[in-house]
Amino acid sequence: MAEMLTPIVAKCTSSSKRRRAESLIHRRTPTIGRMEVRRRVTVERNRLHFAAAHMATFAGGCEPLHGHNYQLIVELEGELDDDSWVWDFSDLKRATKAIADELDHRFLLQRDSRVLSISESDQSWRLTFEDRSFVFPKSDVAVLPIDNTTAERLAEWVARRLWGYLEPRATAPLYALTVGVEEMPGQAGWCTLGAAAAG
Repeated sequence: MAEMLTPIVAKCTSSSKRRRAESLIHRRTPTIGRMEVRRRVTVERNRLHFAAAHMATFAGGCEPLHGHNYQLIVELEGELDDDSWVWDFSDLKRATKAIADELDHRFLLQRDSRVLSISESDQSWRLTFEDRSFVFPKSDVAVLPIDNTTAERLAEWVARRLWGYLEPRATAPLYALTVGVEEMPGQAGWCTLGAAAAG
């Protein structure tokens, strides 16, 4: 960021514009000379996975029922705590795995779908799309407050759940949480929450 803003600073003619541009360079994170220092930790794949079925909707249509062996990638950016850690890897993996386990071997139900007709009974969920109907036992369903089970929406749901765990436990400022949900190798949806948007 500092390198990208330096030419802007040099081109500013008034001192107030120059001071404003310089303040953008040094906002929020420490610097070494004029280089911005940003720190992050990443945990991914290995035990951070879940197998689940879904039916995403698109352009007024609905995919056939199918499943994926999803993999999760998590990146957390923040300041170092008193022990010089952004976050403990083991704790970040544990928290992410607990969320993945809620989805493992479940049908992912987009409760707020604008396309599917969804009804709930005491023992099951019923989904209807045009002439297709599905009935799932409640014990086999992960009900998610999202409008679609795309990788992007799943990434957002996981990110918000994970932020809810991390934020109250943070001992140093956290700036961004990025979650990737990989449906298959080379195909992932991503969501990044900044500190203001994460709550």
